[in-house]
Amino acid sequence: MFFNGVRMELLSHLINLLCWYLRPLVKWFLRQTTRLCELQRICYGESSGAPRTIGVENSLIMSRVPEIQKLLKSMDTKVNKNLSLEEVKSFLDSSCSQIMKIKQIKPDLHRQFVQSMTVCLRQIWGYKQLVLNIEKLRAEAFDDGNLQHEMQLLELWTLLQPDRPLLTRVTKQWQDIGFQGEDPKTDFRGMGILGLQNLVYFAREFGSAAKHILSHSHHPRFGYSFAIVGINLTHMAYKLLKESALKSHMFNVNDGRPNLDNFHHFYSYLFIEFDKFWLECEPRDIMEFNRIRDLFENNIRSQLEDTRTFFKVNIEVDTV
Repeated sequence: MFFNGVRMELLSHLINLLCWYLRPLVKWFLRQTTRLCELQRICYGESSGAPRTIGVENSLIMSRVPEIQKLLKSMDTKVNKNLSLEEVKSFLDSSCSQIMKIKQIKPDLHRQFVQSMTVCLRQIWGYKQLVLNIEKLRAEAFDDGNLQHEMQLLELWTLLQPDRPLLTRVTKQWQDIGFQGEDPKTDFRGMGILGLQNLVYFAREFGSAAKHILSHSHHPRFGYSFAIVGINLTHMAYKLLKESALKSHMFNVNDGRPNLDNFHHFYSYLFIEFDKFWLECEPRDIMEFNRIRDLFENNIRSQLEDTRTFFKVNIEVDTV
């Protein structure tokens, strides 16, 4: 078994090495026969959204042209700066012009390429920016001395329990919406304020579904801790984003720059679909959570491997 694994790994390495050396030859051949460079073939041949943008990004990353690599490094540097919308537009327009110059593409003859490449660069930039923004929220610890943090936490309670006032700030009532103890702040340690913002967005934008799912979490047989599961799903969404697996969905739901609302919306989709999946699995007890969560995550990852994928929230939630 061990040697089979080693052989498969060696074979995979050899195939990748072969592709690396053959790639320039294949690109040259296709350019000679189609009179189009690889980026043109992608922009003209792939449908808009993830199929095109992921293809363009992969082509740029794999390029051996020093000027292209320098451009990508410049993008990574600039995306860390707080540029204005005008500065971002100027940089992306300049990047598109540089790419066309390097690839010897005449803008007057290939206006569609200019438009397509600009959209792709805008989406690539937006995804990088979104990763940075999400990371900042995840790294920001919940602070009970921060009035804004406290207001968001109280909003979560009000959204989920509109008819039940919170008696005190530190109370066992928090356990009714799935926190572990009397003070929810300790549960946000792993995902920071991002976990809270996800929960608030879900409860606010999909209030009816959130309340139904909260009632499912109190089921005598299949119950779970609503808020804790929600924070677990924040971690899942965060991983998918950081590992670039979420590009398929993000590039298909926003033809501009992916933003924080897109991330919150995807989180809401995860919560609704996980609740359905959990109930369908009919777990023996909460100890099966990790197994079922991993199965659910694998299903999501499998769908995201298709660049045509985009997830649509289905707000129909069954009563159990």
